[in-house]
Amino acid sequence: MNATSTVQPMAFDTVSLDIPKADITFFKTLAKKMGWKINKKAQPAKPQKKSLYDPESGCYLNDETMKVIEDAENGIGLEFMGSVEEFKEWAKNL
Repeated sequence: MNATSTVQPMAFDTVSLDIPKADITFFKTLAKKMGWKINKKAQPAKPQKKSLYDPESGCYLNDETMKVIEDAENGIGLEFMGSVEEFKEWAKNL
């Protein structure tokens, strides 16, 4: 009787790991020896906060000041106290 053996394809599960950068080389070596597949996915970019630089002070504006500016850009919290003529004069000087 002649026994034949067939090799079954390996079934894989997909997992996500966070590995310290110092251990990446070791992990890649281990994965290769174990026959694992590594697919590195790009990390989503972190949204950057808006900031403005004040050359006079040499500093960036703080979060509170940036919030006021963003609100003003979006028309939130704007209020003019004065007459229409004062407003026109103020707007002309911008």
